[in-house]
Amino acid sequence: MPLLLIALAVLALLILMIVFRLNAFLALILVALGLGIAEGMPVKDAITSVQNGIGSTLGSIALIIGSGSMLGTLISDSGAAQRISLSLIKKFGIRHIQWAMILTGFVVGLPMFYNAGFILLIPLVFSIAASTGLPLLYVGIPMAAALSVTHGYLPPHPGPTSIAVIYKADMGLTLIYGVIVAIPSIIIAGPIFTRFLTKYKASPPAGLAPPRIFTDEEMPGYGVSFFTAVFPVVLMAVATLANAALPPESVLRKTLDFVGDPAIALLLSVLLAIYTLGLSRGRKMDDLMSLLTGSVSSIAMIMLIIGGGGALKQVLVDSGVGDYITALVRDLSLSPLVLAWSIAALLRVCLGSATVAAITTAGITLPMIATGVSPELMVLSTGAGSLMFSHVNDPGFWMFKEYFSLSIPDTIATWSIMETLVSVIGLLGVLGLNAFIG
Repeated sequence: MPLLLIALAVLALLILMIVFRLNAFLALILVALGLGIAEGMPVKDAITSVQNGIGSTLGSIALIIGSGSMLGTLISDSGAAQRISLSLIKKFGIRHIQWAMILTGFVVGLPMFYNAGFILLIPLVFSIAASTGLPLLYVGIPMAAALSVTHGYLPPHPGPTSIAVIYKADMGLTLIYGVIVAIPSIIIAGPIFTRFLTKYKASPPAGLAPPRIFTDEEMPGYGVSFFTAVFPVVLMAVATLANAALPPESVLRKTLDFVGDPAIALLLSVLLAIYTLGLSRGRKMDDLMSLLTGSVSSIAMIMLIIGGGGALKQVLVDSGVGDYITALVRDLSLSPLVLAWSIAALLRVCLGSATVAAITTAGITLPMIATGVSPELMVLSTGAGSLMFSHVNDPGFWMFKEYFSLSIPDTIATWSIMETLVSVIGLLGVLGLNAFIG
């Protein structure tokens, strides 16, 4: 009976979002309340569970997502992202332009949301394709693959961050494992996949408003731009390595634990960026603070959606469904990693939103952690599943279609298949990593 109620809850979520076009946050809250009551919880207890779920989830990640948004805005608005892109392309040369686009998408994508990173880098893709005579998809697909992987696999993005919190996974270890899994995913879905796309012709959209192009004098240097962009990742990775190499009583380990905490790492990175990309270049503090205010207001709905996913998770836990699933999963031969990927993939195909698919799956599969599976690998398998086969119900699908001037069938053959490759190869990488570390 509990599994039937969960299936009906997911079906209700699909109907509310797809048929009635209800906002994802409102749909998640309504489904969470309905599921709690259907499971026999008193109405007051169901409401309390929803409130606790929202509070605990946002309390854990609000600082991470808010700081990440601020950092991405500073990197974009200062011209640092453009400097990183141009410098990498210059270093790699035309022959290896795809690898330059992969690194560009990866470095720029780490602190930025997918849509923001895509909008920022797409003019660069157009410029490189025009100046070199290379096909647009040959240049653009590797960049899009790198951005997609960082969005789905790696903290501090909303999806991976929120499910890492739900699974109680170590953020630094998730990041390290995620980078290992990301490398083959990006290579296969990027440079290798583009070899099969020669018959698809893409072009920039007619009448595209020219984006702001920074002059060389306006952009910060490559060193400071790159260092500022990867600073939070370095802090988190170093803290994780210190935990493995240093004794618990070590003062250095405790210090690195503090600065490597994702919330602290991103907060320190924002403060660093305010100076390196702002004050040191003559920008006024009032202007910088106004810029940061706008960056946070733009992610308000994303925060609410994540909170709604936390509410659904908490109802599943408080109603006793979690214990039921735990007992059931122990008797299944199917790997929890495969099951988490499958549920996330199904929700992604049905809902379109990778973030909603990821956090809903995390709420459903949380009890599986008790079976002994690595929570960090559960984060990656869930994240990989949430990228599965983007199509017409995903805003990212339409963004790619319109910017590359493709038909719907051609967008499915290029973008949708690329996302599928990223998802499937991500699962295979997680399973391989699980066999190695298990």
